[in-house]
Amino acid sequence: MTKSIFAILGSIAIVISSVSCVSGKKYAELEGTSKHFMNERDAFKTDNIGLEMKNRELEAKMASLEKEIGSIKQDISRAESERDKAVDDYSKLSSKYTELQNAQEDLIKGNVKETQRLLAELNAAQDNLQKKEDLLRKLGQNLDSKKASLDELTFELDKRNAKLAELEKILDAQKRIVQDLKNKVSEALLGFENNGLTVTQKDGKVYISLDEKLLFKSASWEIDVNGRNALKKLAAVLEKNPGIQITIEGHTDNVPYNPGNSQLKDNWDLSVKRATTVVRVLLEGSKIKPERLTASGRSEYLPVDNHSTSDARQKNRRTEIVLTPDLTELYELINKY
Repeated sequence: MTKSIFAILGSIAIVISSVSCVSGKKYAELEGTSKHFMNERDAFKTDNIGLEMKNRELEAKMASLEKEIGSIKQDISRAESERDKAVDDYSKLSSKYTELQNAQEDLIKGNVKETQRLLAELNAAQDNLQKKEDLLRKLGQNLDSKKASLDELTFELDKRNAKLAELEKILDAQKRIVQDLKNKVSEALLGFENNGLTVTQKDGKVYISLDEKLLFKSASWEIDVNGRNALKKLAAVLEKNPGIQITIEGHTDNVPYNPGNSQLKDNWDLSVKRATTVVRVLLEGSKIKPERLTASGRSEYLPVDNHSTSDARQKNRRTEIVLTPDLTELYELINKY
């Protein structure tokens, strides 16, 4: 076993010696590029979250508008009832007023006190009638105002419904694109799934997770033949879907990287180096535009299993390729409103 360890250390020394030839300036450029693409990836994630929040706010506003419209309809119904009652009272008062006028004429030559009483009732009836007329007019104005408000809210609701329908149409189209892309990737990598490779769909994106054993030897960033074959099959699919952005994320476990005299210092360096190696294999001999790809290292800080076991560490040593559809049309629609 000691001999085996010395043999491994000898191999690592050779790799380290060959890698150390890379200039510090080249490495700094790669590191700067990685940070730039990480920021761009994070901006895409922020845009996607903002989009979903706007969609939820829009649905909440629509629910509030529908509730307010229901309340206004109830107010209108009550106002119409009050108006009808006022019209009925007005009719009764008019009849009584006519009766009093007739009685007053009959008694004009009779008892003076009775005549005065009738005149007082007549004046009171006139005042009451005027009040009812004022109330009826006010109720009519209030009803008109409520109807105008209802028309305005209905128009606003129709606009929001139209916007929501258009948003949902585009979102459905994006979902279909993502599902179709997942199916194509799964078909291309059929022989590798469940053998160190998984393809999943989440948050409007396709995630391809490749175990370390499928691509790299322990503590190495050189891709073996089997892993290269899987990446070439994936590259063929990505060539035919030019609207898809590609992010490659390198992940390690939490065991400190011990490179000896290597130019790599820690797990951060190793995760970035593995990501850039995958980028180069995808671009090698393909027509994929380099600006579509982002290489980033996540080191040990985004584990899929937090247990301190050998199995958990093996799961965490992985490379994830995240495929994101073009959301330009969706953003343009949101900005238009």
